[in-house]
Amino acid sequence: MGFFALALILFWMKTYIIYITEFNLGVSNLLQHFLLFINPLSSGLIFLGFALFFKGKRFGIWLLIIDTLLTLFMYANVVFYRFYDDFITIQTLMQTDNAGSIGKSFLGLAAWHDILYALDLIVLAILFTKRKVHWSPARLSFKKPFAVLASGVIVFAVNLGLAEIDRPQLLERVFDNNYIVKYLGAPNFAVFNTVQSVKASAKRSMASSEDITEVENYTDMKYAEPNAEYFGKAEGKNIIKIHLESFQSFLIDFELNGEEVTPFLNSLVHDQSQDFTYFDNFFHQTEQGKTADAELLLDNSLYGLPQGAAFVTKGTNTYQALPAILDQEQDYTSAVLHGDDKSFWNRNQIYKRFGVDKFYDSSYYDMSDEKVINYGLKDKPFFEQSMPMLEDLEDQDEPFYAHMMTLTHHYPFILDEGEESIEGAETGDGTVDRYFQTARYLDESLKQFFGDLKEKGLYEDSVIMIYGDHYGISENHNRAMSEILDEEITPLKNANLQRVPYMIRVPGVEGQGINHEFSSQADVMPTMLHLLGIDAKDYIQFGTDIFSDEHKDFVPFRNGSFMTKDYSYVQDVFYDNESGEVIEEPTDDMKELRDQVHYELSLNDEVLNGDLLRFYEPSDDWEPVDPHDYQYGKSSDDDDEENNDDDDANNEDNLS
Repeated sequence: MGFFALALILFWMKTYIIYITEFNLGVSNLLQHFLLFINPLSSGLIFLGFALFFKGKRFGIWLLIIDTLLTLFMYANVVFYRFYDDFITIQTLMQTDNAGSIGKSFLGLAAWHDILYALDLIVLAILFTKRKVHWSPARLSFKKPFAVLASGVIVFAVNLGLAEIDRPQLLERVFDNNYIVKYLGAPNFAVFNTVQSVKASAKRSMASSEDITEVENYTDMKYAEPNAEYFGKAEGKNIIKIHLESFQSFLIDFELNGEEVTPFLNSLVHDQSQDFTYFDNFFHQTEQGKTADAELLLDNSLYGLPQGAAFVTKGTNTYQALPAILDQEQDYTSAVLHGDDKSFWNRNQIYKRFGVDKFYDSSYYDMSDEKVINYGLKDKPFFEQSMPMLEDLEDQDEPFYAHMMTLTHHYPFILDEGEESIEGAETGDGTVDRYFQTARYLDESLKQFFGDLKEKGLYEDSVIMIYGDHYGISENHNRAMSEILDEEITPLKNANLQRVPYMIRVPGVEGQGINHEFSSQADVMPTMLHLLGIDAKDYIQFGTDIFSDEHKDFVPFRNGSFMTKDYSYVQDVFYDNESGEVIEEPTDDMKELRDQVHYELSLNDEVLNGDLLRFYEPSDDWEPVDPHDYQYGKSSDDDDEENNDDDDANNEDNLS
C-alpha cells in the first residue's frame, strides 16, 4: 500500500504540473484552481487502483504498466495540445491516414524538459527493483482495492458536483474540450469522450426522417434573401477557389522590420482596379479537423464536430455539397488540386460523397525531393504544375469549380535554404519567427499564379475566391505574439486573432474594396449559390449570404463562443468589443443569442451524427450523390485500388 500511495501521489503531482504548465485551460477563480488540483486524484485512485487486485510482485508490475500507460496518454496529449490547442479524442485516434504526415511535426513539438515527465516512473522502477525480495506473496483483502476504487468514485462525484456549481450542465453542453479537462481532468475526459462517441454512433441507427424537420425549420428561419444586385452575376463563370493554409488576417498589411510580409495580397485588398472585395471581419470556425473542417464548412455550410474530424468520422454520411449542387443545377465540373497524398483526411472517400468529379492528388505532380517540403508539394511548383490541369478543365464544354490547396505555410513553417525572401522575426519562438517567411513565400506563389492565369486567358472570366482555413499560431505562442503585436493576448484578443482572409472577385462586378461585415466560413456556400443564381433556401445550411441585406452577422465558434460587431462571448464571458472590458450584466438579447448559438451547434451535430441529410430532398429533381460514380487516380492500378476502397465504404454503409 505504501508503494501504491507513492505512485498515486507522484502521478497526481505530475498531472497537476502538466495542467498548469502545458495546457491553457482558462482557470479564472479559486474553485476552478481547486478542481484542477483535485481532479487527477479520482482518476489516479481508479486507474492505479486496479493493480491492487494482483498479488505480490505482479501487483508492482501491473502498477508500473498502468502508470506508464497513463504517462504516455498524458504526454501524447501534451504534444497534441502544443499544435492543436486541444486534446486527443477517440475521433482523432481514428484518423490513422494522417499519422505519417503529423509524425513529421513531432520533433518540432517535443521539448527537452519532456523527459521530466518520466522521472516518477524511473523512481518507482528503481524502488520496485531494489525491494523485490520484500514483496509479499499474499493477496490483499478484496476490501482494500474495492475501498480504493470506491474512494476514487466518491472523489469524482464530489469533483463533478463542485464543477456543476461553477458551470451548470457541464456534461450536457459540451462544445469545448477544455472545460471538461479543466473541471474533471484529462483521463476522465477520455472516458467521457468514449461514452459520447458510442452514443453518437448509436444516433445514426436511431435517426428517422422526422429528425430533420427541426433542423429544416431552423435554417428556414435563419435564411437570408439574396441581394438582387449580386444574384446570378457569376452564373456560367469558372470558379477558382484558393485555400491559404494556416493564414491569419493579421498578416494583411503587417510589416516586419519595415517590410510588408504579403505585398501581393495587400495589393488585392487595396487596389480598386483589381475588383476584389475583402472581408476583414471574416472568421474561421474549425476545431480539431482544422483544414478538413474548413473544407466541410465552405462546401456544405456545416460546422465540424467538437471532437475529431467529420471528414474521417462521418466520411460515409450523405452530403448535399456545393460540387454536387453545381453539377446538378448548372452542369459544372468540379476538381480538387492538392499536392499531398489522396488519403490524408480521408479525402479520397469523402470527396465522392461531395460529388467532386476529379481529384488531382500528389500522384499527378512531380514530387521530387527539391519540390517537396513538410506536408507535401511546395506552393510555387504546385501552382505551376496545376496550370495544365486547369487548362484541361477549361477545354471541357461546361464551366469548372476548382479548389486549390496550398501547403507550404503550415506548421512548423520551414523552407529550404535560400528560399527565404524576408528575414524572420526575432522573438526567440521559432514557430512565430518562421511564420512570416513562409507567409511571404505563399504570397509570392500567388503572384506567380495570377500571372500564369492571365497569360493562359483563365483570369478574366473566372470567379477568384481566396480564403484562410484556420489559425497558424496557437495560444501556446502568446508570449511571442504579444511581442509581435505589442499588446497582451487576452482571451478576447485571441478570439479576434481567429480572423482569416476571405476575398472574392466576380467578373463584371465592381469590387467593394474592404467590407467590414462580420462573417464566417459557414457563410461562403450560400453566398456562392446566390452569386451563381441558385437559391440557397432549398438546402440545409447554417450560414447566410454575406452580400444579403438580411445576412446574420454573428459568428459562432465551434466551442460555443461567438462574436458580433458590438460584443463577444468568449470562454463563458461577455466582452464589449470597443473597450475590451467584461460585461458584468449581459442583456437578455445577449443571453438569447448565446442560447441560439448553442442550439445551432447542437442541431449541426444532430445532422452529422444522425446522418440526417439522407432523409432530406432539396427539390423534386434532386439526385442523391452516389459515391460509386466517382473514380480517382492516375493509373489503372489506382482505379483498382479505388474500387477496393469503394467496396470497403459500401460494406461500412451496409453495417451502418
